[in-house]
Amino acid sequence: MRNLIALVLVFLCHAGWAQDWEEQRLFNNEEATTTLRLISSTDTALFAPLIEAFVAGNPDIAIEYLVTGTADIDRRFRKAPDAFDISVSSAMDLQFKLTNDGFALELESVSHPDWAEWRQSLFAFTSEPAAIVLNKDAFEGLPIPQSRQDLIEALRARPEVFRGRIGTYDVRQSGLGYLFATQDARASETFWRLMEVMGSLDARLYCCSGDMIDDLTDGTIVVAYNVLGSYAKARAESQNILETVLPSDFPTTMMRTAFVSKETDEPAAAQRFIQFLVTYQSNPTDEARALPPLQDRENGTEHATISLEPALMTFLDTLKRTKFLSEWENALVQN
Repeated sequence: MRNLIALVLVFLCHAGWAQDWEEQRLFNNEEATTTLRLISSTDTALFAPLIEAFVAGNPDIAIEYLVTGTADIDRRFRKAPDAFDISVSSAMDLQFKLTNDGFALELESVSHPDWAEWRQSLFAFTSEPAAIVLNKDAFEGLPIPQSRQDLIEALRARPEVFRGRIGTYDVRQSGLGYLFATQDARASETFWRLMEVMGSLDARLYCCSGDMIDDLTDGTIVVAYNVLGSYAKARAESQNILETVLPSDFPTTMMRTAFVSKETDEPAAAQRFIQFLVTYQSNPTDEARALPPLQDRENGTEHATISLEPALMTFLDTLKRTKFLSEWENALVQN
């Protein structure tokens, strides 16, 4: 049945249905007897090495990889949980709530540290910091800001350079952007001062890290705030014009998570993928790995990591979300 679905999907792609997805790719369709549908917020270029390594060792399983935004993953999964086998997202809070609301399958035999999983249903497999990414040309001959306060001072000192050339997430649309913003706001009032300064300089709002980095590279913007560190690192390796800063004042690091749909038709195959994912990502010697590994929190990490716990859902409360977005709009959208 899964292979039949895969063939139908290929046909629909040619008919224009693929426009519903930011990216769509089928891995290992020729040899497989089982197909897993994986909905994810991670760009294919970054996640492909993981899938390719998995199907190389599991030739009986194909992966259909579907990419969309973090908030859209939550909407799609709630509407049709039987349409997907696995959900992968950088929005820890939305993933946690889906799990808490009963959409995730419990996997008793997946081995993982207690702090990196929730009720044997939601599993973290990367540690990725939020970064400030800069176009070096705009800071030539000047010190690179190392903290949010440094960035505030740099923006105030040269408003003519930065007006209309600062980017950050539109947290009304981006699940990950909302997670980072609420965590920043909980950590320090500096976040709100920065938002006000960025708003006074007509900051541009984005759906995702990739688009911000594209505009940084061509000079459309020269500062991007809260860019996902893994995306920044991947692009900085080939773009010498970019400078990535992990803020020294208060760090924010999220864990990318995955779960198996409770409505999956292929629980055994899906569990094999999750076990592979958490094992593969914990091996620091894998050169093909494009995403950073999960950092061992029990031994301490350089950057504070958002905990996988019920407190994640605090700002998903309707009233709290409405209040936060109103304050964010007042600070950043000053029209």
